[in-house]
Amino acid sequence: MSTNSNEPVVWLTQEAYDRLQDELTFLSGPGRAEIVARIEQARSEGDLKENGGYHAAREEQGKAEARILYLKDLLRRADVGEAPADDGVVEPGMLVVANIAGDETTFLFGSREVAGDTDLEVYSEQSPIGVAMHGAKVGDKLSYLAPNGRDIKVEIISAKPYQAS
Repeated sequence: MSTNSNEPVVWLTQEAYDRLQDELTFLSGPGRAEIVARIEQARSEGDLKENGGYHAAREEQGKAEARILYLKDLLRRADVGEAPADDGVVEPGMLVVANIAGDETTFLFGSREVAGDTDLEVYSEQSPIGVAMHGAKVGDKLSYLAPNGRDIKVEIISAKPYQAS
């Protein structure tokens, strides 16, 4: 749980939390060591100004360090729990089918991290549509104000607990 009440809590399944914790452990240990070894190898090749391998390794190091910081923050704010009840209520962890502005859309309601490597679209509960839909039930019709100022109509068609495959 979050220690600062102003920070958003991120709902994660135990499986997603474990997967992200494993990724953090790898990036912080063996992953970091591999990148440092590549940097040292490239450094030994001479002139760093024209050394593409060195610059690529340094860029990779920056991305890995940013991911480590992101994962630490995410896991610190995580609320780990079971999948939500199959009660048709839109809440984090639900796979939702909704008619949004006339288009039927299927998405995971919650965190991108729960969806893992799938190409499933994810709507955060902190997004404008997420705030409007959170707590809605199957059959509910609602609207939300989009960032461009348009009023968007939404109808909840189904909401089922998401099961990662």
